[in-house]
Amino acid sequence: MPSRTPLRRLLGAALLLPVASLSPAVTAAAAERTVDYQGLRLDLPADWRVIDLDRHPEACLRLDVPTLYLGHAGTQSECAGRAAATRADTLHLEPIAGAPPRADIPTLAVDGGRALPPTEGDSNEVRYALRRSGVMATLSYGAAPDTVRALLARAVAAGRSPAEAEGAVARSGPAAAVVSAVRAAVRAPRSAQEAFTGEGFDACTAPTQRSMDSWRARSPFRAVGVYIGGRARACAQPQLTAAWVRRQAAAGWHLMPIWVGPQPWHSKSTGLSTDPSRANEQGRDAADGAVDAARALGLPEGTVLYNDLENYSDRATWDAPSVAYLTAWTVRLHERGFRSGAYVAASSGVKALSAHYHQAPQAMPDVLWGARWNGAASVSDQDMGLSGRTPQWVGPRRAHQFRGDHDASYGGVTLNIDRNWLDVDPAALGPVGGLPPLS
Repeated sequence: MPSRTPLRRLLGAALLLPVASLSPAVTAAAAERTVDYQGLRLDLPADWRVIDLDRHPEACLRLDVPTLYLGHAGTQSECAGRAAATRADTLHLEPIAGAPPRADIPTLAVDGGRALPPTEGDSNEVRYALRRSGVMATLSYGAAPDTVRALLARAVAAGRSPAEAEGAVARSGPAAAVVSAVRAAVRAPRSAQEAFTGEGFDACTAPTQRSMDSWRARSPFRAVGVYIGGRARACAQPQLTAAWVRRQAAAGWHLMPIWVGPQPWHSKSTGLSTDPSRANEQGRDAADGAVDAARALGLPEGTVLYNDLENYSDRATWDAPSVAYLTAWTVRLHERGFRSGAYVAASSGVKALSAHYHQAPQAMPDVLWGARWNGAASVSDQDMGLSGRTPQWVGPRRAHQFRGDHDASYGGVTLNIDRNWLDVDPAALGPVGGLPPLS
């Protein structure tokens, strides 16, 4: 399967703001640029892009290119790709008023002149509600958040005067509401995964509600894959809230929550270990992160959570750690009350899992989601990349991604998507972790 890192549709120079368009205080220098926003003054490295989301609501909040994003996210219709080969430091600043109560990443409130409390997220993203400036700051990072957090901390320290700060605090009452909304107990949807056989799609970022409503009415899709987290997630998820999940479930969408953890490539920020023992640990860590995100989004126990493990060509290197990672992912999800799914390529991950199935059937993913872009909307053995007449993943335990990375339009809404055919019934899988071994 072709790599799905988001290399196409790079935002061109038209979206890179001229320095003068940001603020009269913005200047350019050989080594860095200074940007003022809501009383925060940021000294950006020279290689950072600056994108005004108010002027360009279609811009994708990509996490693989150093970027300062300003304003509330829009439709993100420019988004494409799924997994990032390398995560970059990015910073998204928006007014607290109107900032979504995202449940997929940690959100901390910072009052007055307090230092930014250190924290890290399972998806390499964290948010700070800066009450002094009335700004919500979302940080994305590669291996560690230290550099981008220091950049933001310097901006906070050089922020408003005491009088301005007092007014900002008075206007930033929504900060407490945003944080409390994220921390509040989440009402779970009736079901996010009814039995489903039919066509589904997945996109890099969760579509807006208008897009989901239009596609529900006009498209052939009734299932949607949504990327709930992971260190290799390529696009930010400003639409992804517990309310979003609840609304899609209520509308009858079959949800496929996807975790984009470490990948079978060599990368300090997003790579899977070639050591199966270490890959086993990474699988358990990924499961814990996915469960925490799923619960924050209101997804109930028993939900199938899918791990996106991208294609690889060097099977001699990656088969063993990939199997160790996905079996550990499965075991840990079962321990925590969730079911396991694995998105893998027919030419690599499917073959590796199939070859080891008899060794540990209880540790195999409950649902196999195979990627083979052959245009065939079916989950037959051949289309899944499995041997003929295999008893592996028989019954309602399969999904097939049969077309990738293309634009589709329904009801006047265009999205970049992958197409899938599903035959999945979580209720038919039996108790969590209780699938019988093959005879």
